[in-house]
Amino acid sequence: LYLLYHVPYKSLAGYVFYPSKPRSCQDFRHFYGGKGFAPKGLPQTEMSGEHLRVCPQVLTCCTSDAEDRLSNLSRREFEDLVRESGRTLQSLLTGHYKSFNDYILELLGKSEGTLQSSLGPMFQPNVPVLKQLYSDLRHYYRGSNINLEEGLNDFWARLLERLFKATNTQYVIEDEYLECVAKQSETLRPFGDVPRDFNIKVTHGFVAARTFVQGLVISGEVVRKVSQVPLSQECMRAIMKLTYCPHCYRMISAKPCANYCQNVMKGCLANQADLDTEWRNLADTMLQVSQRFKQPPSIDNVILSIPQRISEAIGYMQENQATFNTKVFQACGTPVETEAGSVISVEKMKKFKTSVEEISTTPSAKLEKLVDEVSQKLRDMMLYWVQLPNNLCADRVATGSGSEDGCWNGMTMGRYLPEVMGDGLASQINNPEVEIDITKPDMIIRQQIMQLKIMTNRLKNALNGNDVDFQDTSDDVSGSGSGACADELCGRQQIIIPSTDRPVHYPLPPEVVKGSGSQNQACLAFCLISLVTLLLRR
Repeated sequence: LYLLYHVPYKSLAGYVFYPSKPRSCQDFRHFYGGKGFAPKGLPQTEMSGEHLRVCPQVLTCCTSDAEDRLSNLSRREFEDLVRESGRTLQSLLTGHYKSFNDYILELLGKSEGTLQSSLGPMFQPNVPVLKQLYSDLRHYYRGSNINLEEGLNDFWARLLERLFKATNTQYVIEDEYLECVAKQSETLRPFGDVPRDFNIKVTHGFVAARTFVQGLVISGEVVRKVSQVPLSQECMRAIMKLTYCPHCYRMISAKPCANYCQNVMKGCLANQADLDTEWRNLADTMLQVSQRFKQPPSIDNVILSIPQRISEAIGYMQENQATFNTKVFQACGTPVETEAGSVISVEKMKKFKTSVEEISTTPSAKLEKLVDEVSQKLRDMMLYWVQLPNNLCADRVATGSGSEDGCWNGMTMGRYLPEVMGDGLASQINNPEVEIDITKPDMIIRQQIMQLKIMTNRLKNALNGNDVDFQDTSDDVSGSGSGACADELCGRQQIIIPSTDRPVHYPLPPEVVKGSGSQNQACLAFCLISLVTLLLRR
């Protein structure tokens, strides 16, 4: 009698029959109240389930209102899980960004301090030029729209102007004369080969550094935006059926079958899984860039050796001052002497030569540690989007001996028979749990896929030392509310990032329109007629 009135059973045809005698709903009422809902209006015993719109329409303890409330609750809980998972990953990426960013800014500060402290009294007037160099490097690193190559060339030109005037105080040097000096510098090379080597190493190092931190920020932004994509109505129904429908039948402790949960999650997160290819491409390219930081010359060597390279350039000019002046005077003419001018000898110049210690070309232990840590995180996150369904199902499915036959399969407690779907939107065409129109992808996620492609392309350019164009949003970055980093992790220095709300479109080159064959023939005939007419007139 107990089995007859309390346990559902199957006929030989496979149909599920439920006991004819309604059972008590006390356990469900207690569960319902524990979720913060008033149990008022719930039945004391099971009733017909014909009113249910999501759960199976059999004897139930759920009213329509209870089903709606639990459906909304399951949606909020699922969205919270997705967002929390995204926040965790974003926070880790932001932490690595902050550590790397702080280290680069620390190197720049140390390098600038070393250079200024090494200057003698004669070179103090050149401090503004040096400060401008480091200011340009900081702004470029943070993503401002600065052409680094032009900025470095301007630095050497300004330094030459100041040094030329400082070493020729016996002459009146006008701006026009300095322009002539600048033109001669292209062939006379007053600083030797230092500017060319310096520019190449600084450009390669800073292009890689700023693109890498941009990659960390952009990847975190993509996670944040995709994690906030709302659920579809079909997904909401599937999540409710997976999570709380068994409670409506007094199965309070029931857990879903593993494969059943997988199909629901793969259906609900189908669009997110389509990020996988470009996400892995981004992570893999960032790994390649990160390894470049450890190869000589490492990024810390490039930054800390700036004083040494400038010192070498000034020293070269000091030693070749007489030759340089002679050739400049030949090309530009000898400037007018001042009434009370004084000549600074080469010997006197050498007294003020800057003294900077040699910098190791190998990466520091701190840089090694930073690169190793961020590289491990990049490897760990490669499969994030296709592993997300597994991670969300891990704590909620039935496990252990006999779990395959004693789990909730969406209809009753029993084995789940359908096969598990693949990853991505196209693989859900036959998903038995979530009805999806595979011809209508989520546009927010498609936009983020485009952002990943753009960022990956920039990183590949950086691997080759090519500059990349970043949108300069320095005027409004502080109020953009982009959420580029977690509040507790953001420092005063922020990286300027291109907006990820929509893809960045680059103008295509003008299309060359070719005329048709008939057009060419008409043009040729017209030209021949004109030529004949002209000859006849003559």
